Amino acid sequence: MLRCPPQADSQPPQIVVTGVGLVSALGMGWKDHEQAFRDQRTGFGPISRFDVGERTAHTAALVDLPEDRLFHTLSARAETRVDHGTRMLLLAIREAMTQAALPSSDPVQAMIIGTSAAAMQHGESYSRTLLNSPRRIRGQTTRVEHYQPQTQMRTLADELGWPGQVMLISNACASGANAVGTGLELLRSGRAQCVITGGYDAITELVFAGFDALRALAPSGLPRPFDAERDGLALGEGAGVLILETSAHAHARGATPIALLGGYHTATDLHHLTQPDPAGAAAVRTMTRACEMAGLTPEEVDYINSHGTGTPFNDAAESAAIATWAGEALDRVPVSSTKSAMGHLLGGAGAVEAGICVMSLAGQWVPGSLNIRTLDPAARFDLVRNFRSARVRSALTNSFGFGGTNASLVFRSV
Repeated sequence: MLRCPPQADSQPPQIVVTGVGLVSALGMGWKDHEQAFRDQRTGFGPISRFDVGERTAHTAALVDLPEDRLFHTLSARAETRVDHGTRMLLLAIREAMTQAALPSSDPVQAMIIGTSAAAMQHGESYSRTLLNSPRRIRGQTTRVEHYQPQTQMRTLADELGWPGQVMLISNACASGANAVGTGLELLRSGRAQCVITGGYDAITELVFAGFDALRALAPSGLPRPFDAERDGLALGEGAGVLILETSAHAHARGATPIALLGGYHTATDLHHLTQPDPAGAAAVRTMTRACEMAGLTPEEVDYINSHGTGTPFNDAAESAAIATWAGEALDRVPVSSTKSAMGHLLGGAGAVEAGICVMSLAGQWVPGSLNIRTLDPAARFDLVRNFRSARVRSALTNSFGFGGTNASLVFRSV
């Protein structure tokens, strides 16, 4: 493994992104996603994975994975115990490693992954077996073991030959963003020189039923973030992975940085279990302090990938927070919600949207916020409704979750 000397001064090291991996209903990888944004395509379709006949919504943005075996260190039988979400995560990891030209002989020193539902698929299987065949014991212990997300992470670490630290972060829909932010903090503190960060989640029946019970799903199946008549979110699934390194480590191994990860902050608003603080006070703090860490003012932020779920409360709170944060620069800040195309990826959302910000910087474009009919007057920023070529030198992404957790990340051009 390459080892870089400690910094000669007290300044924290510069942190770069050298690889990005993306999996969602829009496609497998960077190129598929960029083309989908250019085409303004959505990934929503009917749900056949489980019965939704009695649910409010009947569509979601589901991922069809290749039928080929994905794991090389597991037997065919053992691979059947790997859940759908972890399979998506493995594909995203491999794409990120390939783009970063990171060989398995130079393993990362930490893997930090965010998730909300984790391997819920195995929990559901356990519950169904218990309800339908209470006396059946065979297979139940295995289901319990593989329901635990640390089992899936151990399987991934073994597959990739990584002996380093593995961290799991689960704080609702900010999980992926906080995983990326935790990676940034590890690198800035000198505790690591190269880490893999990201997030993932798969749609399961319990997850879908839970959001339906909360009346959070859009009956039409299409989310309309920042639309005056928005009526709910639409679920999606996927995984996003970023390879983060100190610039010294990347330079030492000849890697090409794609972007800088310059800022991160997280805060809790302590307002309500599921509803955000209407004023978005904690969101204002995360945006402000993430930009301060990155050395940027609101006027210098060229794009915001919003949390933008399409629910009445969330979009109103985020609109208020952006207005407070931006001040006089409000009408000049381009904002869009890519959840309008790929759905809400829950614990994977923040990581995937971080990857989209990196793509935006690399390609000098901004994705559109789709499905808008009538703009909400509260959204007084520059809501991007169509794919737009633009000069993007810095990008900010917001992730807000149940329980009042908020996180913001700031990326800059190399």
